[in-house]
Formats: sequence, C-alpha cells, structure tokens
Amino acid sequence: MDLRRVRTFVTVADLGSVSRAAVRLRIAQPALSRQLAELEQELGLGLFDRIGRRLVLTGEGEQLLVDCRDFLHRASALGERAQLLRRGGSGVLKVAASPQFIDGVLSAFLPRYRVRYPAVEVRLIEAMGGTTVMEMLERGEIHLGQNLLQAAKPDEDRFASHPLAAVEILAASHPSLKLGRNGAVEIDRLKAHPLLVLDRAFIFRRTFDAACRRAGFEPDIRFESRGPHTLLAMAESCNGVAIVPSALRTSRYAVRAAKVTWQHRPLSEPLTIFHDRRRRLPAYATQFCEMLAEHMRQKPRPPRRAGNL
Repeated sequence: MDLRRVRTFVTVADLGSVSRAAVRLRIAQPALSRQLAELEQELGLGLFDRIGRRLVLTGEGEQLLVDCRDFLHRASALGERAQLLRRGGSGVLKVAASPQFIDGVLSAFLPRYRVRYPAVEVRLIEAMGGTTVMEMLERGEIHLGQNLLQAAKPDEDRFASHPLAAVEILAASHPSLKLGRNGAVEIDRLKAHPLLVLDRAFIFRRTFDAACRRAGFEPDIRFESRGPHTLLAMAESCNGVAIVPSALRTSRYAVRAAKVTWQHRPLSEPLTIFHDRRRRLPAYATQFCEMLAEHMRQKPRPPRRAGNL
C-alpha cells in the first residue's frame, strides 16, 4: 500500500476538504484527488461522500481511518527508529505545551536539558487547550504533550503519561486587596469579587468552575482570556481577581498571589506529559520527561516582590 495515498486519505479526513489537504501536503489538487481515487480503487471501497462542498467519510471510511492512522504512526516510528540508529543521541523532539507552562517552567528547563543533550533540537508548539494537545498526539505531529492528567479519558489506553508536579489554582489581585490570609484564600471568599479567568477551552478553567459549583456559588466572571498574562495585567490594574495556574510566573506583576483552597485544602490538578504508546520514544525523549519532573520538584520559588504573598 502506497504510504502517500494513506497520508492523503487521513489528511482529507482531518480537514474535510481536498483544497485544504492539498495546501497542507503541498501538492496540486488534481494530484491529490488522483491519489485518493487510486486508494479507493485499490481498496475497492468508497471512502468519502460529497455533501455540498465538504467531503464526509462513508461508514467504511470511518472504520478504515483508525487503521490508516495506525499505519502512518508505525511508518513514522520506523523512520524515527532508523534515524536514531544512525544518529545515536541526536534528533528532533517536538513538544506541545500551554503558554503558561512554557513561560513558567520550560523556559528555565530547556537550557539544562541542552547541556545534557546538545545535539537534540527541541521544537516547542504552543497549545491553547487540552483537546488540542491530544489531537496533535493522535495525528503524530508531536512526540510529547504537556497537559492535565484528566485530559485523557478514563478508558483511554492509547496514551501513556509521565507524572509531573501538580498545578495549583491561584487567585492574584492588586496588593491593596486583602484577599485571604497566610498565602491562601477559601474559594467561597471569591464570590464577592469580579473574576478574571481563562476561557473554557482550558481544562484548568473547567476545573475552577467545577470547584465553584462544589462550593455552592456562581462566580462573577467579568473577563475571559486565552492569555494568562493578560489576566495578571488586568489584576495588577485593579480590574478584578485573576484565577491563574501556579505554573505561571506571577512575580513579574505587582499582585498578591494566594492559593485557592476548599475546606482548607489547596485546589490542584495532576500535571503530566503524554505520549502515544504506539510510537517508540527515543531515549532523549524519555530523559526529557524524567529530567523535567526532577526540575519541577527542585524548582526554587521565584523571588517575591513587594506586595506578593
């Protein structure tokens, strides 16, 4: 079976359009359509129905898509394995992570990793939501994806995970606002304040919403953003209380950052690095996970600015 034809089929299925698939694969539309027709002829099955301008998978196409993804993963893994045998400790490592994790953790970790693996090129991809990370892993676009543990479905055994430190929910406010005590604030104390939060594409936001429901109140959401630093800037300017993950460096802003608790226990979510079990990881990728976990355990607290808790 021609690998190019299989890749064409999977790409068209992902994008639902021959024209978009042709752009992504960098081939002419007639050539792409011909590859698709040749694959259908080889299989003896119709893979798509055309509805308006969009291609929709047939029943047979839906069933074959899973096998074709697996075929591409195995082919990719074979190529990577051969490359590892040729290069030894060198290669490319593609890692997807949230912007706040890149800022607060990876920016300091990567120089340490490069000392150990100077011949490995780490390519970071900024992911703006848990679903995006899992989709990129499924499509084979990345080797590793940082996410909250709950991003994987309980019955999903396709992805393996390497645990990292838990991420806590912080409430950051202007220093003039005396929020909580001893560096912590009970979540029900937040119902009296306008809140600045991440949008619902983030699992972290959905975790906070669930905690509010458990505490028995509806939060007063005044502003939503896809940029955590935007929330801190808004809080610094007295526009409300920013609800942000502890992986974010709040010390850059003149804010008080307090752990959000429920019944005096910090609210947190397990953080992990996922990878696809079907794809063999090079040794330097496994070491990336282990070194990152150790880095987060040993990571010193950032210096406190005046007004920080």
